[in-house]
Amino acid sequence: MADTSIDGPDAAGGEPLPAVLWGGRLVEKPGAEAFAFQASILVDQRLALEDIQGSRAHVAMLARQGIIPEETAGILGTELDRLAGEIASGTLAIDPAAEDIHSFIEAELIARLGMPGKLVHAGRSRNDQVAVDFRLYLKKAGESLLGELAAAITALLDQAETHAGSIMPGYTHLQRAQPVTLGHHLAAWCAGLVRDQDRFIDALARLDECPLGAGALAGSALPLDRENTSRALGFARPTLNSMDSVADRDFALELAAASAILMTHLSRFCEDVVIWASEEFKFIDLAEKWSTGSSIMPQKKNPDFAELIRGKSGRTTGNLVTLLTVLKGLPYAYDKDLQEDKEALFDSLDTARNCLRMFRGMMASARFNHARMKAACTGGFIEATDAAEYLVRKGLPFREAHEAVALIVRDCVGAGQASIAARSLEQLKGRSPLFESDVYAALTPEASVAARHLPGGPAPKEVRRQIAALRRQIRPPLR
Repeated sequence: MADTSIDGPDAAGGEPLPAVLWGGRLVEKPGAEAFAFQASILVDQRLALEDIQGSRAHVAMLARQGIIPEETAGILGTELDRLAGEIASGTLAIDPAAEDIHSFIEAELIARLGMPGKLVHAGRSRNDQVAVDFRLYLKKAGESLLGELAAAITALLDQAETHAGSIMPGYTHLQRAQPVTLGHHLAAWCAGLVRDQDRFIDALARLDECPLGAGALAGSALPLDRENTSRALGFARPTLNSMDSVADRDFALELAAASAILMTHLSRFCEDVVIWASEEFKFIDLAEKWSTGSSIMPQKKNPDFAELIRGKSGRTTGNLVTLLTVLKGLPYAYDKDLQEDKEALFDSLDTARNCLRMFRGMMASARFNHARMKAACTGGFIEATDAAEYLVRKGLPFREAHEAVALIVRDCVGAGQASIAARSLEQLKGRSPLFESDVYAALTPEASVAARHLPGGPAPKEVRRQIAALRRQIRPPLR
């Protein structure tokens, strides 16, 4: 029987292994299973074009500094461009048996060009190479995600504008609390998403430094021009310290954290949607294309997309914990553990981007049951705070006003009445002589909302001001 253990045949005695960049020092090589275990090609192959982009800038700089001949740099540059085109078009398949994308690209260059291909790695380590590839990729992925965020915020604000005056209950503890508007509620969601946008922008600004030239950890004795490669790759500046350049994964943590917070927001919004879509609430009618049926119950129209977005938030929380755990015990330079950074972050960014797209489509096509939402403002004594503030306007200290209205609510419950307005003026005066007949006008949901026109409040005019302010805060994707 063949030996399939990780201590089985090495490359010399078993399946031949791909060329590796580190093979010269070691007489014995890992067996095929062990090699596959430590390889990262299945994850980092998405960095192929960034790896070529970094190599292109590096080669041009090497020639400019006289480290390799200009003619050789031209040959390498042409072949790198050809490789990029072939990978982008799918005519060159990335070998899943390669160790990583860096080894694959370099092996292709050597196979095609021979000796010139062996010059590309001068003054460079895979440590700074992967760091620059990762940052280049994240700059593009971050730009894409910011575009999805902007589109989602815009779709929500469009709905909020339409429903700036649509009365609905506001809830605390999932109990009816005070009347608000649907526009006010949706604008609240957008305020959270704008903060998410700003977190991504801040994180992308901090990662905008080029680690190329840091080498393994101590730079290079070759006369590299780090400023040149940094500019060529579109970074704001080179990284400051070569050891920190290869050890740092703060940028991955920040983007993972921003993704987790964003997904937590989407999860909470979708919890509202799931509740609103229930037969008990019936506030929202999700389009059929954003719903699913049941395999056994013919009548069902389930808010599965909202539920899935809510569920997928757990992935991004777990990915953040994964990255924190990987990093927390590492000595400060490059360690193989850092290879685990990409899979978790790629998954978080993919999840956040996909969920934003689904959430935007779901909410842009949603319809709302205005009559049902307004009717839900009747009962549950949602007008109690307005009654207390009515007394405050008449000169009663708030604590006494609160107590008087609490007793009125108790009276209503005892009498089987669903609202304060059901009490007669004489009954209200029994709790405070300050009540007059004008109190009833102050207790309607419309009056409650209209009275709350302070900055941040639910009055329709104020909600429209908030919407305009939020629109101004939407930033276009970074360029």
